Amino acid sequence: MTDTAPAPAMGERLHALDAVRAGALLLGVAFHASLSFLPGPQIWVVRDTPSEAIATTGYVVHIFRMAAFFVIAGYFGRMLFHRRGAWGFVRDRNSRILMPLLVFWTPVMAAIIACFIWGVAAMNGGVLPKDGPPPPPITVDTFPLTHLWFLYLLTLFYIAALAIRGIVATIDRNGSLRAGPVDAAMRALLATPAGAVILAVPLSIALAMRNNWFAWGGIPTPDTGLVPNAAALIAYGTAFTFGWLMQRQPVLLDALRRWWPVYLIGAVALTIACCIMISGVSIVTPMAEGDLKSAYAYCYALAVWTWTLGLIGAALTFLTRERPAIRYVADASYWVYLVHLPVVMAMQVLVFTLPLPALAKWGIVIGASFLILLASYHLLVRHSWIGKWLNGRKLPWRKPEPKLEMQAT
Repeated sequence: MTDTAPAPAMGERLHALDAVRAGALLLGVAFHASLSFLPGPQIWVVRDTPSEAIATTGYVVHIFRMAAFFVIAGYFGRMLFHRRGAWGFVRDRNSRILMPLLVFWTPVMAAIIACFIWGVAAMNGGVLPKDGPPPPPITVDTFPLTHLWFLYLLTLFYIAALAIRGIVATIDRNGSLRAGPVDAAMRALLATPAGAVILAVPLSIALAMRNNWFAWGGIPTPDTGLVPNAAALIAYGTAFTFGWLMQRQPVLLDALRRWWPVYLIGAVALTIACCIMISGVSIVTPMAEGDLKSAYAYCYALAVWTWTLGLIGAALTFLTRERPAIRYVADASYWVYLVHLPVVMAMQVLVFTLPLPALAKWGIVIGASFLILLASYHLLVRHSWIGKWLNGRKLPWRKPEPKLEMQAT
């Protein structure tokens, strides 16, 4: 049975979107756990037994997880803005997005460096090489944002949203422009699944024009440098903007619920087509210029949007009602993603010498990492001031859990 429901009211928690947001973050654990098993000379904490199955799974997950996250971040962002006002929005985003970036970056980066040193020793028979290269200097172009880049990009998008909204509000004082052409364009995009064809155009152009584009990597991750690469800005900026504008008309969620099977069928077909197009391309080899690159860029961009819209629509169909287990995982997902990378790396080093198949090692890394991360959330975060800081509420140990407000992360 499906949990069909009308479009939610302004104050109602959107359990389906919470679930997708949490899933997007938690899939990051599985994705990063796959990186030590990729074929080719990868630069990672260790290079374990390569596995095509693991590499393909990581490739598929990477198509949609962060695009879906930014769509929902845009949707929740506008909701928060209209619930708390401009200054309330700024205070909340400063506390729950910018401050975690500033506070967590140093200990997370230190732990990542320690894991890399440990991994180098593990791959060198237990000792560090004596002639290792010096670490690169940190500049604006090389600053290592690590997996916390999503907080940095969100901060930039929030600043841009506030600035653009201020300009638009000044020009369009009575709201007729937004209520007319803008809202009409959003309705047209979601009237049929064909709207995804238009949404994919900006990203496809950015990917086709990118030099040295590694096709297996999809959207280039903006984890290095304080100036994000153009493809990532366009991909995630378009997703954030789409979510922000969709929240102006919450009834548009019904369109995603209506068309989710079509989106997901298209997403699977496009993903298969993408895999066929790059089947002869090495993971560490840039895509050659030409018609194949252009075709692949559009196919990949369209897969991004069909996966994203289809998964959100499926969640709106099947996950509308509150479920305690999903609610718990959704609450835990922010903390888990903030601190997961060094935990995953440490587990990858620990399993490196085990005489097991790659799939078994990958499963151990994922399972053990989640056990550690969820235990740390329950014992250190959920009922403490950290939980209040990150999630807006500190939950009591024994009392029934109160209704939480919508997560805007």
